[in-house]
Amino acid sequence: MKAVITAIGGFVPTSILNNKTISETVETTEEWIEKRTGIKERRIAVGKGTSDLASAAIENLMSNYEVDPSEIDALILATATPDHLLAPTASKICELSGLTNAFGFDMNGACSGFLYALEMGASLIESGRHKKIIVVGADKMSSIVDYEDRNTCILFGDGAGAVLLEKTETEYGLMKSILKTDGSGTESLVVPAGGSKFPASMESLLHRKHYIKQDGSFVFKKAVAAMSSVSRDVLISNDLDADEIDWVIPHQANLRIINAVSESLNIDKEKVKVNIDRYGNTTSATIPLCLWDFAADFEEGQNLLITTFGAGFSWGATCLKWGVMRERKSQKTTKIENKKKILVPELS
Repeated sequence: MKAVITAIGGFVPTSILNNKTISETVETTEEWIEKRTGIKERRIAVGKGTSDLASAAIENLMSNYEVDPSEIDALILATATPDHLLAPTASKICELSGLTNAFGFDMNGACSGFLYALEMGASLIESGRHKKIIVVGADKMSSIVDYEDRNTCILFGDGAGAVLLEKTETEYGLMKSILKTDGSGTESLVVPAGGSKFPASMESLLHRKHYIKQDGSFVFKKAVAAMSSVSRDVLISNDLDADEIDWVIPHQANLRIINAVSESLNIDKEKVKVNIDRYGNTTSATIPLCLWDFAADFEEGQNLLITTFGAGFSWGATCLKWGVMRERKSQKTTKIENKKKILVPELS
């Protein structure tokens, strides 16, 4: 028995923050941002929380496919930006999405969170104890980004993606995964204050320690090495060659990282799915948003390689054979093209 993705949904806010606006706030240029990161704009959830993003992605999934909310056994939320430290954000999402018979819980694997959650969901399916599980990756990164810090404010955006996992006895579905953690990298990518070790205080606010801090150069090098290595290992573990991979779905952290990994694996860039230019780094949401954006390109039986790297350090890779999706309803979408420009001061 395997777990296979049978439905997919996504959501991105309508408000955008483009490079021009950022360049008017911190010392940088539009051209520098795009050249260094590949990002042109990112979506910002003004006045909303992670639960709102995630429930909108689930609504999109259910509005496009024949899915009965009462049949969902579990909801796994991957997020680094929960609505509250307590209670779990998954609980609120279950309420908002009408998942009355599901248990839900949060997972924080940072940018690898969705992959970790996908592996957890697949294991629950493969155990035979659960039949239908929704896995969501959602983050409101604008809530922990310092818009006075050029090193981080250019990178992150908000969004959410969701998939439905079901059992299958066919060859389709998730294959073997390899997941890794190295806690020695924690200080290189961290929000220093606001947790149990350094609770929020006047000092943490004054020194802006409730915002994300990153050693960008070190993280860049570690990401390229880790994603390349684990991708090669997962191909071997699944008896696949690089030329048997139809599509690569990499974590959307930086276009230069994505290109370096594809070159290391000797996989044509045409096979690598990229949407970082439109959304930025949405952390837990990058992988499911890529699956959502490009789902029409995936054909039954094709091999996909997913690879991630994030704070923790956390990283990993998996392969999946794309299966048969559930029957679609009349075409609907929550992709909204009437973008609304926002100014950085609104985020502070």
